[in-house]
Amino acid sequence: MDCFGPFLTKQGRKENKRYGLLFTCFSSRAIHIEMLDGMSTDALINGLRCFIAMRGAVRQIKSDQGSNFVGAKNELKEALKEVDADRLAVFLAEKQCDFCMNAPYSSHVGGVWERQIRTVRSVLRSTLALSSGRLNDASLRAFLYEAMAIVNSRPLTVDNLSDPHSLEPLTPNHLLTMKTVRALPPPGEFVREDMYGKKRWRHVQYLAEQFWSRWRKEYLANISLRQRWHAPKRNLQVGDIVMMKGEDAHRNEWRLGRVLETTIDKDGLVRRVKICLGDRNLGKKGERLHKMSEVERPVQRLVLLLETN
Repeated sequence: MDCFGPFLTKQGRKENKRYGLLFTCFSSRAIHIEMLDGMSTDALINGLRCFIAMRGAVRQIKSDQGSNFVGAKNELKEALKEVDADRLAVFLAEKQCDFCMNAPYSSHVGGVWERQIRTVRSVLRSTLALSSGRLNDASLRAFLYEAMAIVNSRPLTVDNLSDPHSLEPLTPNHLLTMKTVRALPPPGEFVREDMYGKKRWRHVQYLAEQFWSRWRKEYLANISLRQRWHAPKRNLQVGDIVMMKGEDAHRNEWRLGRVLETTIDKDGLVRRVKICLGDRNLGKKGERLHKMSEVERPVQRLVLLLETN
């Protein structure tokens, strides 16, 4: 799950900021896009409920640690306290949904879904930049659904593609709609001048054509082989001295820390750790003036300096 935006829409003379909430499914590899009227916790929860109402209950939702995601998690916890405990236990036993978050600054951890989200998000931004402030809310929602249908039409299988008698490749749309007939675009040619006309549906279809041509190129580059993190390395251990990289530190400042806790995944690899940051500000007698800071970071953001004995 990921949020992106903002996008400007126009209602009369008033301009509004709208956002997109994008989901990608592990099972069907399909995506779903909802429009949000803001980045507040209430708007996010409404987007989640719309997604669940249309696609059904899900077992687990994963996301980055955005402030709105953290707020939604805390607010949902408070809301669940008002529910009957017995009824809640029966419901969660059948349709339990976990809300999991990656460590801060570790969007690469969700490589299975994050790359697809990044590609769709970047193409959506560049396409909507062509008509910033010219769409209303209904047109923006229609365009997001058109983009969703385009991405969900990509093939998932490549078996027997050279066989003229083979079946049509399976796509996420086949799994969502249970239909083999593809939804064809409206007839006609859509040109740039449609963005300035009165027919809003032609405006949306022109943007959909632009999204299709751009996303197809991005998708072909997306399925190429990645060459990073193929060789295993030593796991970080409790007591290791590490240095943080990629942080907004001041000049000549090196953030050092000691590993306090490690999280081991199912494959036995450590990908996130909790570290205690050092502090050079000491009193006249060598006493510590401030409380030690503890942060959680992915191992890709740390450099091992000294191994523990």
